[in-house]
Amino acid sequence: MSEDDAAADQTSNIVTLKGDGPEPGPKRLSRFISENTELIVGEWESFARTLEPFSHDMTPHALRDHIQQILAFIVPDMETSQTPEEQRLKSHGSRDETDTAAQTHAALRFAGGFDIGQMASEYRALRASVLKLWSRTGPAFDEQDIADMTRFNEAIDQELAESVGFYMKKVALSKDLVVGVLGHDLRGPIQAIMLSAELAVHMGTLSERQTMLINKVLESARRMSDLINNLLDVTRARFGSGLPVVRAMMNMGFVAQQVVDEVQMVHPHRPIELTMSGGLMGDWDKARIGQVFSNLLGNAIQYGFQGSPIRVDLAGMSGAVTLTVGNEGVPIPPEKMGMIFNPLTRGLSDKGSSGSLGLGLYITKEVVLAHGGAIGVTSSEANGTIFTAYFPPAKPVPTLRNAQRLAS
Repeated sequence: MSEDDAAADQTSNIVTLKGDGPEPGPKRLSRFISENTELIVGEWESFARTLEPFSHDMTPHALRDHIQQILAFIVPDMETSQTPEEQRLKSHGSRDETDTAAQTHAALRFAGGFDIGQMASEYRALRASVLKLWSRTGPAFDEQDIADMTRFNEAIDQELAESVGFYMKKVALSKDLVVGVLGHDLRGPIQAIMLSAELAVHMGTLSERQTMLINKVLESARRMSDLINNLLDVTRARFGSGLPVVRAMMNMGFVAQQVVDEVQMVHPHRPIELTMSGGLMGDWDKARIGQVFSNLLGNAIQYGFQGSPIRVDLAGMSGAVTLTVGNEGVPIPPEKMGMIFNPLTRGLSDKGSSGSLGLGLYITKEVVLAHGGAIGVTSSEANGTIFTAYFPPAKPVPTLRNAQRLAS
């Protein structure tokens, strides 16, 4: 039996509805809902209790939470005129209000263990209960009744869209929280492994093969530590707080040369061409800037043609610095250009056998944004793939003397 049929079967026990009588057609739907709210909610609750396995232990109040408020929103909405644009926005669950009944309903269902399909079925049952009960109040429907049903369905769809959207936000937040906690808790054991491996190497009592194996453990532990740090960075960014930056005066050219040397050592057969011009001193986070260079260079090497040069250019002007990193390779498909800075985007490609989770470009973007900058990418067969990041000059922080002078 379908959910709608289950809701409809509940009407067999109804004896009297407000709105029954000798009227030529059904009572206006909005008025019917207002006069029969308790009855509608009761019918809906009967269906909600069929949802396994969580609903049996819920009190009537917990099951009915905010359903009356949802109906209280629907009634005046049906009685208010609307423009075509308002009609379109409703289909997307758009509303200026915060903490709506639909959002609260979604939050409580998420906390109660309902999955998104069960929550959506509640709205389908509510829709069926109202329309089935209303249909018993008169023998025929006129044009106004059809218009009423259309407005009612629009309002239900809006509430459902709000609930689903809010539910998905709660799911995403929960996942990010789990990743954050897991990453934080894994840091301790990984650091213990790294320290133990480093101590074993420096003890000097290992054979050549043992030293090689310990160094392999140390290298793998460092890679795991980097991955955990990336996951924690992603979690911070997705929580909405952005990546923390600790600004200090630094030379971006020095960091660029340092990272290029490190990458060149690991990939001696990949030519890297570094050019620098203009003033490269600025107030930035040195470690975060290093992440930008490392991620962009790693991406260029991973997706560039073997033997083709990687071009890195730093240009400073008026306190701002523009960084470009280019490589020759298969162009990024146009349909993927808009998602290139999303996490988990390119890490699963056929060339992503390194175990990357595709977090590098996402973290790079967040670092640039945290510095008040911008980043973009172009990709073509003629010019290759070029990432361009712009770092504006940092706004000076007013000193105590300046603040006193401004106050006076």
